[in-house]
Amino acid sequence: MAQKLERLEKLMSRLGYGSRKDVPYWIKEGWLTVNGEKPTSPSQKVFADEVRLEGEQLDAPDGLSVVYHKPLGVVCSRKEVGRLIYDDLPERWLERKPALSSVGRLDKETSGLLILTDDGNLNHYLTSPKNHISKTYAVTLAEPLQGNEVDLFAAGTLMLEADDKPCLPAELTVTGENTATIVLHEGRYHQVRRMFAAVGNHVASLKRTHTGKLGLEGLGLAAGEYRVIEADDLMALIEGR
Repeated sequence: MAQKLERLEKLMSRLGYGSRKDVPYWIKEGWLTVNGEKPTSPSQKVFADEVRLEGEQLDAPDGLSVVYHKPLGVVCSRKEVGRLIYDDLPERWLERKPALSSVGRLDKETSGLLILTDDGNLNHYLTSPKNHISKTYAVTLAEPLQGNEVDLFAAGTLMLEADDKPCLPAELTVTGENTATIVLHEGRYHQVRRMFAAVGNHVASLKRTHTGKLGLEGLGLAAGEYRVIEADDLMALIEGR
């Protein structure tokens, strides 16, 4: 993406580094440089890749996308009490404009692969039901599987409580007496938990392992770790290109 000229103070505020009022002080202290030189004023027009703050390049000035290994007990929210997903990210990212947001949600007791982006079009594409971006989960159940779940989930006839249409067909692969993987092609509220509840079972643990073809294991991220990724590279991994 071609960068555009932008006022230095606006750029630093947009990327969450501080307010526009901070920029004159940073210039005075010599913390900000443009092409290795001291800026002439906070209103100087610059290209983002020319700017350094304390010698460091600016974070993803053309858009930020992140793959993150969400731990158990962490909430996909900015405001709730307790540990939040944003606590594992640089604090300045919370102040970016447009805002960095999770692509869908994982509930507090679900771990695994979560994508965050400040690209609204990318977020919409990945969450829109019409694009059928699959999500794969590893499930541990409180009770043994009964044996009919594979066919039932694949049939596209399973109704969930309070819903007015059946679930789309889902692929269930049994991996043990009470363990399985399930691939969903839609994103209803607490869907995996509700699907197993509809057949009289309870999900004891749940982990998202894949979004499309992008697998958590291949990223090498421990719980709580993240990686910045270019949007084009992210889509290539999701689509298996």
